[in-house]
Amino acid sequence: MLRPRTPHTTAIVTGLAALTAALAVSSALATPAAHAAAGGRTTPASGDCAAGQLCVWPSADFGGKRRTYELSDTDIESCVPLPGGSGAASFANRTGRPVTTYQSAECAETAEFDTYPGGGSWVPRSPYQVRAFKVWER
Repeated sequence: MLRPRTPHTTAIVTGLAALTAALAVSSALATPAAHAAAGGRTTPASGDCAAGQLCVWPSADFGGKRRTYELSDTDIESCVPLPGGSGAASFANRTGRPVTTYQSAECAETAEFDTYPGGGSWVPRSPYQVRAFKVWER
């Protein structure tokens, strides 16, 4: 047998409906967006960067031509300037090791620098133009 709704149960039902709607929106926002690529394929909005790589892009939001670096061709704990004085405005660290990015092309600590964990760090908008990096042992 159904009971008539009271103002209290109406408020609870309304609150639950609002919470359900909010969770649905939150879930949709948490799902990585996709960008359309040539041929109708989609790529993750977080930048396409394979495990074991450090990927850098010249534009914010992983835009422009991606450059990749791997541990097999990068000296550990050595300053690696980006080629030709180019800079990166976004990057992803999937090396499995910490990476420090530098505003200075010489890895000088007098300019801006930050270290990002290697388990998977995506930075769509670097707080400064990255001109060099170091990959650390641990």
